[in-house]
Amino acid sequence: MPIYFFTLIGAYKFGLPVGLLTALLSPVVNNLLFGMPPAFVLPAILIKSCLLAIIAAMVAGRFKKLSLLHLVVVVLAYQIIGSMAEWLITGSSDAAVQDFTTGIPGMLIQIFGGYLLLVKMKNYGH
Repeated sequence: MPIYFFTLIGAYKFGLPVGLLTALLSPVVNNLLFGMPPAFVLPAILIKSCLLAIIAAMVAGRFKKLSLLHLVVVVLAYQIIGSMAEWLITGSSDAAVQDFTTGIPGMLIQIFGGYLLLVKMKNYGH
């Protein structure tokens, strides 16, 4: 989940191009440099990360303001849609719902930590 945090911030604050760049480069560069995330999970992570960038940029652009509710919607939307995509890719419903069973702390960090960081950065919404 921490790998998604800066995608959320980049997309919400700076828009879709920055969000997608972060969504794609962060997992791939981390994989190449450190082997994490493992290559076999990269497709699902890249899909979720790109979904996050798209949804966060759309919400920020549409509402031009920040609220906890907006971030809850962004995080839940990319997780739900991304989990369905992961299920299609892996064929495993267990893998698809794993973020909802073990990833709740990460989602809370995205929502509350993202909110605090975006408030500190001000001028959110492009």
